[in-house]
Amino acid sequence: MNRLVQVASQDDIFPGHRNTPVGDLLEYHNLGRAYGTYTQAALLVGMCMDNRKHLHIPDNYAYIIRAGGANLRYSEFKVSYAIAVGGVKSIALIGHNQCGMVNLAARKDIFIKGLIENAGWEPEWAEQHFLHFAPMFEIGNEVDFILSETKRLRLRYPKIQVAPLLYLVEDNLLYQVQE
Repeated sequence: MNRLVQVASQDDIFPGHRNTPVGDLLEYHNLGRAYGTYTQAALLVGMCMDNRKHLHIPDNYAYIIRAGGANLRYSEFKVSYAIAVGGVKSIALIGHNQCGMVNLAARKDIFIKGLIENAGWEPEWAEQHFLHFAPMFEIGNEVDFILSETKRLRLRYPKIQVAPLLYLVEDNLLYQVQE
C-alpha cells in the first residue's frame, strides 16, 4: 500500500487532478468541501459493489457503476454511454482494500454453499457457476488491478481522464494511487 497518497488538504491532490472532476471528488469526499449544484454528471465513478463504501458527493454529480472489484470490463457499454451521451470527460476508478474479489478461488466452497442454502441451487449448478465466472472476476491485488484497469480504459478512451483511486475501509477516505 506504499503507492497510496493521502489527500488531507488541497495541496495533496496531484497537479493533474486539480481543478478537474477527480480533484473535486477528492475535495468533496475527503475534505468536506461544500456541495456544488449540478444539473448533469461531471464524472463517471467506477467502484466496487462492496456495501462498506459510501461516497460523499453532491446530487447529480456522477454516474456510478458498481461492479465487483471495480472491474469495468463487462460494463463497457455503460462507460461508453456516460461518455458519449452523458458527456463526462473524467473517470474515477475506485478500488478498495479488503476486497472480496481478491483470492476469489479461496471462497469457492463458501460461494457454492451459499448458493445452495440461500438461493436453492443444486450443488452442480452452483459449482459450475463459480467455475465459469470466478476467473472473469478474480482481480488479484487491489492496487495492481486498479492500475491495470486504468491503463486499459485510457487506451480505450484516449481523450478521457482516468484516475486510479483506492478507498480504505478503515478510515473511509479516498487515496490517490501513485503510478
